[in-house]
Amino acid sequence: MKAIVVADQAEGTAGMTLAERPQPEPATNDVLVEVHASGFTPGELEWAETWTDRLGRDRTPSIPGHELAGVVRALGYGTTGLSVGQRVFGLADWTRDGTLAEYVAVEARNLAPLPGDLDFTTGASLPISGLTAWQGLFVHGRLQTGHSVLVHGAAGGVGSVVTQLAREAGAYVIGTGRAADREAALGIGAHEFLDLQDDSLAAVGAVDLVFDIFGGEIQQRSAGLVRAGGTLVTIAGPPQARPAEGLAIGFVVEADRAQLGEIAARVREGRLRTLIGNVATLDDAVAAFNPAERVKGKTIIRVRP
Repeated sequence: MKAIVVADQAEGTAGMTLAERPQPEPATNDVLVEVHASGFTPGELEWAETWTDRLGRDRTPSIPGHELAGVVRALGYGTTGLSVGQRVFGLADWTRDGTLAEYVAVEARNLAPLPGDLDFTTGASLPISGLTAWQGLFVHGRLQTGHSVLVHGAAGGVGSVVTQLAREAGAYVIGTGRAADREAALGIGAHEFLDLQDDSLAAVGAVDLVFDIFGGEIQQRSAGLVRAGGTLVTIAGPPQARPAEGLAIGFVVEADRAQLGEIAARVREGRLRTLIGNVATLDDAVAAFNPAERVKGKTIIRVRP
């Protein structure tokens, strides 16, 4: 099969090549998915799991990519809950070859049915941003109607989904980002917007929840805004700052079939939009991941027309 591979962590996306790789075999409780569309997060090239297996052994050259939408073509021994020919979307396993390929073997529990009225491109854009937002808000952040939420990077891939889900849940949403992101953040549901370069975070006042994607100084300043009993959740590694009278929680997104279903339902009903930038073919994926200019939104690779 054709796949995008990276042999050396130091080279990053510049080291990507299109190559022929053996088609994977589904193990126990796996499914073999014919990939129709794949998402990719450049930061995954910095994760140790991209370069080693579950036992810490080198597995380069690696096939990156964890988000996918496609069709089940085979079942591993003992696999239940999915069937051959079914449209699915979800997350591939962190420590195995990923989704920038014509086929991928995935644990069945990591996938959810993809509704027939959602195309594969949309399906591949949802898993990481959608699950990260859902888990940060509702699982770790314990968001309730009437809460106030400070969303950093509110117009970005993850932040835009956080903003929309929080607004729908009845929260008061304060978004942050660059000045150029103001209209986009307000347009998807933020009640207020702060330019992190020119506006003072102190003007926000106390909030119930901070959703942090940056870490560092911004996280440290944000921790002081969390009111008693509130929470700071971050996806920028272990928390570096903690609220005086609240919680600080760092988390890594996990696959969850029920949550994927909730996210897909909102997209189908027009209550949630995903941020897609460039769409390219597998043959053009290397160029798409090394653009000459910054692309706003997630790049999706259409592996099949």
